[in-house]
Amino acid sequence: MEINENSFALNDEIAREISDINLAYILLAQKMVKQDKAASMIRLGIGTKLADMLANMSISQIIKLSNSKFLIFSPRLNDEASIHAVGNEDKDSALQRAHMSILMTGRNSAAKN
Repeated sequence: MEINENSFALNDEIAREISDINLAYILLAQKMVKQDKAASMIRLGIGTKLADMLANMSISQIIKLSNSKFLIFSPRLNDEASIHAVGNEDKDSALQRAHMSILMTGRNSAAKN
């Protein structure tokens, strides 16, 4: 595998973008938890302990955590069938939202068990 200067520049750029995504995600998650803990736990697919941690994090802790070169949280739609079921254009939007809610709630329950 050949590595050149452009590879490092691209990796630095991607690392900054990942950090930005992490920061935005954590700030949004914290805001959601503070506004409605129960609903945010379902929407984010997290448990009580993580929700409490997010709610109580300082901005310096959030920035430190977000500065990872890895995405901190992983996508919940992580298989082809789920993405197809949610992204199917043939369904009307109300049915699609209901299907997404059922799918996410089921995954959240399975993850906690």
